[in-house]
Amino acid sequence: MLQLKGLTAGYGAVPVLHGISMQVGEGDAVSVVGANGAGKTALVRTLSGLIRPMGGTVVKDGVDITHVPGHRRQEHGIAVVLENRNLFTELSVLDNLRLAERAGKRASHVKTRYSMEDVFDLFRVVRERRHSQVGLLSGGQQQMVAVARALLMQPDLLILDELTTGLAPIVVKEILMTLDKLRANGMSILLVEQSVAIASEMTDRAYVLSVGRVIHEVRQGEWQAMLSDKSLVKAYLHG
Repeated sequence: MLQLKGLTAGYGAVPVLHGISMQVGEGDAVSVVGANGAGKTALVRTLSGLIRPMGGTVVKDGVDITHVPGHRRQEHGIAVVLENRNLFTELSVLDNLRLAERAGKRASHVKTRYSMEDVFDLFRVVRERRHSQVGLLSGGQQQMVAVARALLMQPDLLILDELTTGLAPIVVKEILMTLDKLRANGMSILLVEQSVAIASEMTDRAYVLSVGRVIHEVRQGEWQAMLSDKSLVKAYLHG
């Protein structure tokens, strides 16, 4: 599915990520956790093609996409929900979704294809507010629109950056329930998240990022032991 080998990237000539290696398998739910300044956003922007790597490789389904530009990552089955969502706030919800739907029609080799009705079923509020201007929606509603839009790009790997930051608990619960459904349908998920509690609830494995380096890997079945290691949590997650 997705494999990073020795990935180094940053802004200008200043590296932020240093030799990152990790992988997400087919049907996997994996998280990247770390405190503010750990390099999580730089990682997401590199995976989405917005930052050009200085070294290392990004391989998706056996194809080297290290230098594939951001607007073509969708052709390789990758959809990203950035922290700032990047929605067209002056357009309606439906217009935002139609743009993604049009791009998603070009996707090939899709195992599970999501229709407009599918995303409406996943997010009831998106259906109800489909004719509303996106800029008038609450933060939680906009986040649901962002995830719905990503699904219409027909990915097999969904990358989510700080998905629940600043959202009300009831909205977080609804979004997490939706991610459960997506996992049940075979979607691979890479969740980049500061909240260890949410990461441990939603993913089977994790990479702990600190100052641009992977300093710990939480393997399947090891979440509880990791959370019990208070020195690790305090040192690298500010928990």
